[in-house]
Amino acid sequence: MQAVTKTYTLSNGVTIPAIGFGTWQVQEGPEAVDAVKAALQAGYRHIDTAQGYQNEEGVGRAVKQSGLARGDIFITSKLTNSIRGYEKTAQSIDDSLRRLGTDYMDLFLVHWPIPAGNQDNWEEMNAQSWRAMEDAVEAGKIRALGISNFRKRHIDALLKTARVLPVANQIRLCPGDTQEDTVNYSREKGMLLQAYSPLGTGKLFEVKELVDIANRTGRTVAQVALRWSLQRGYNPLPKSITPARIKENLDVFSFELSDEDMARINALDGVVGYATDPDHITW
Repeated sequence: MQAVTKTYTLSNGVTIPAIGFGTWQVQEGPEAVDAVKAALQAGYRHIDTAQGYQNEEGVGRAVKQSGLARGDIFITSKLTNSIRGYEKTAQSIDDSLRRLGTDYMDLFLVHWPIPAGNQDNWEEMNAQSWRAMEDAVEAGKIRALGISNFRKRHIDALLKTARVLPVANQIRLCPGDTQEDTVNYSREKGMLLQAYSPLGTGKLFEVKELVDIANRTGRTVAQVALRWSLQRGYNPLPKSITPARIKENLDVFSFELSDEDMARINALDGVVGYATDPDHITW
């Protein structure tokens, strides 16, 4: 399969492949290496990882073993929730670069808005971390900054002091959980919406409406869900460790869902539950 050529242009001018490969719950070691290599071989050029996933080393090894030029691969990682403050954040960026085996990350996100153990002064702690991230951009270590799981009040707090604006907000987005308020506000602030768990952590495969559309169009439920995500202007990040499914999930650019099918999917609500409230996480 050919490499993904469709891209979005972020608000700072950096281009990002329209679909990425997610690595949440992909185990460090051979599993991570094999899955990411399979994704790159299938045509993915955007790999999404995080400090909290504890598989950055595997991602980095896979990138090197792929034989592809570093500049042809878009790598995203995220600041884990136990790390905040300028110095700790600056060190963690260097640690991620070392684990990934690269001189720069294309996109670096704050993973959650409320840092573990710092619920009372989260605004100030995020501001300090963001300043370290901004300095890393100026040093050439990061090409673009973003956020994850941020809602309106978290975004507003960050923007009070940010010099470099976030270009993306990565949130849970899938049929039945569209977080319209957060999507609309993020777009108003110039951010691309990245969709993690775009397959509803597998629960979408049991949703009758999606099964019906998949059967009628000769596609898989995963392909239907990912095509819906793309047609809504999201940047989906499907995850799998099965090579055949990794390849299958990328075959979403050769067809379109009809307006009727889009409306039918848009009408789904709560079929796979809802995103975790970022104000009440404990990790």
